[in-house]
Amino acid sequence: MMFDLSPMLPVWLLATLAALSVAGALYGALRGARGMLWRALAVLALLGWLSGPRALHPVLRPVPQDALLVVDRSASMQVSPRTTIADQTARQIMQDAAHIPGLTLHRVDVPGGTGHGTRLFEALDHADLPQGRFAGAIVVTDGMDHDVPAHLPARFQGPDGQKLPLHLLLTARGEEQDRRLRILSTPPYAIVGQNATIRVQVDDLGAPGAADALLTIRSGDAPPQTRPIRTGTPQDITVPVQHPGETLVGLSVSPLAGEASTENNSDVVRIRGVRDRLRVLLVSGVPNQGERVWRRLLKADPSVDLVHFTILRSPNTDDGTPLSDLALIPFPIRELFQEKIRSFDLIILDGFRNSNILPDEYLTNIADYVRNGGGLLVTAGPEFTQEGTLQDTSLAQILPAHVGTDGVVTQAFRPSLTALGKTHPVTAGLTEDWGPWYRALRADQSHGEDLMHGPDGAPLLLLDRVDRGRVAMLMSDQLWLWSRGEGGGGPQAELLRRLSHWLMKEPDLEENRLTARIENGQLDIERHAAGQAVSPEAFVTAPDGKRTPVTLKQTDGVWHATLTATMPGIWSIRQDGLVAFASPVSHDPIERQDLRATATIMGASAQASGGTVAWVADHTPHLKQVPIGSAMSGSDWMGLPVTTAAVAGETRTTDLVPAWAALLAALIFLAIGWWREGH
Repeated sequence: MMFDLSPMLPVWLLATLAALSVAGALYGALRGARGMLWRALAVLALLGWLSGPRALHPVLRPVPQDALLVVDRSASMQVSPRTTIADQTARQIMQDAAHIPGLTLHRVDVPGGTGHGTRLFEALDHADLPQGRFAGAIVVTDGMDHDVPAHLPARFQGPDGQKLPLHLLLTARGEEQDRRLRILSTPPYAIVGQNATIRVQVDDLGAPGAADALLTIRSGDAPPQTRPIRTGTPQDITVPVQHPGETLVGLSVSPLAGEASTENNSDVVRIRGVRDRLRVLLVSGVPNQGERVWRRLLKADPSVDLVHFTILRSPNTDDGTPLSDLALIPFPIRELFQEKIRSFDLIILDGFRNSNILPDEYLTNIADYVRNGGGLLVTAGPEFTQEGTLQDTSLAQILPAHVGTDGVVTQAFRPSLTALGKTHPVTAGLTEDWGPWYRALRADQSHGEDLMHGPDGAPLLLLDRVDRGRVAMLMSDQLWLWSRGEGGGGPQAELLRRLSHWLMKEPDLEENRLTARIENGQLDIERHAAGQAVSPEAFVTAPDGKRTPVTLKQTDGVWHATLTATMPGIWSIRQDGLVAFASPVSHDPIERQDLRATATIMGASAQASGGTVAWVADHTPHLKQVPIGSAMSGSDWMGLPVTTAAVAGETRTTDLVPAWAALLAALIFLAIGWWREGH
């Protein structure tokens, strides 16, 4: 505010009259005239009014302002009816803002951050607004935010030090309760045939004290098990791991009366069943180049315990070698092929010619070992046409091929995949730009699955199932050429790895398997059935028990189907006697930890800013502007501070001495002067 004069008479005249009045008052005082001083004051009062003193006030007008409307769109807001309430609330606030001059309300929808929960304050910090025009923020949410700062952000501090409001509008009627199931620990892997221990805890959030609940455990096709559990107390659950590959264990807890949502009352634990150290027995005949390939492959696999024997000479060999020069460790025939044969997961006979090394009873033990579930791999070379061939023993009953005495073919050829081999898991996807081999066997009889062709289209790799076991036969001893890069080499390591693990019943290498997975709300079903008939229809059972038929379509030898699957829990798929299980994976598990609507997390920030905390399920407070320094909320309204600025070149004047005041003062002074003269 400033002051100036607006005189009605020339300033020099006013000054002269004032000087004469003062001089007259002084003269009268010296002469003893009692009323002169008061008459002079009356004149000065009139002269003061005539000089026109006034105050100049700047003209203030509201400046344009920007505010934020932040709407929570995270996963926890999907709990009904929060999204509907949020939409209605945001719509009313936008309508109120449209009727406030100079206010621009910017709306920001905040989705849940994958793996990071809800980040509302991050959205507030990153909002692009004009500098110095921020007036406050309105947040519509359920209150579950995962980046609440310890102190109010600097953005909510005005230029003059005043606080700018953060209004918190909660999409519920009041504080809620929620029961959740937490997986405290679970082993990612477990040995097949052993038990896995899962530690869980059930919490009742927002509820006083502990309570009893009922926990249900589901695994595969087994009947569900139930057990009592005390909330707030960790408990261990033991589940058996019965097969290699992924095991899904579904856990669910009984609901809490009146809880916000039952979505986090259940969870699915994934445990991958792995075999204990796989034991492989490799018996090599006469030392050959392929022996090193086998050793390198099996020794490089940390899950394999390899027992390797090489037969350097048969027991009936008589070549005049002194006994002192012979090996001191005899071949442990009885220990390997009778006492411990069932401890092996795979037996490999590489270029093995019996020649009375193994009595027929031990060869029978190998055949029985296969029938009872073991795996046998035979790599055959010229020894199959010589005396002592395995074809002349009881092992011939389980071999998938028989080679005649003239079955050795010596010529250059390039192995190739059969039609079945191109889709069979053991050989599918192997690039066929392979180097040549120079020797193979031609079978006069064969059965089983023919995956690779040799010279003139003859079977080169045969797989067969014998009762509960499996047999593979490679009709050449020249696989080692690929490891040397002959003619460009070939995938010998990958082929042998797949072949060995197929014989040991690796689930991912089953040629007849049904698999399923759920990603982004879609259930993907995949059926492999190399060389087998497939019914086109599968049946999908949802976690709630609803059964839906699905038609599969074939593409490149594999059958596929998709289905929408958003319901949490374990889905089961059945086709042709096969069963597969799948479960959705939560991409933001933090969102499921607490599904309450609550003011306990963000309420302190709103109150520190002077903003309101309101539950808007039934009523949304109206938006209006209020002067800076006033209360920012009321019973049914919330405010944003209005900022004003002086208009350049415009002022408002106020007379400091009104005419009536000057006249009254002059009359009073004259009256006092007259009274003083009279006495």
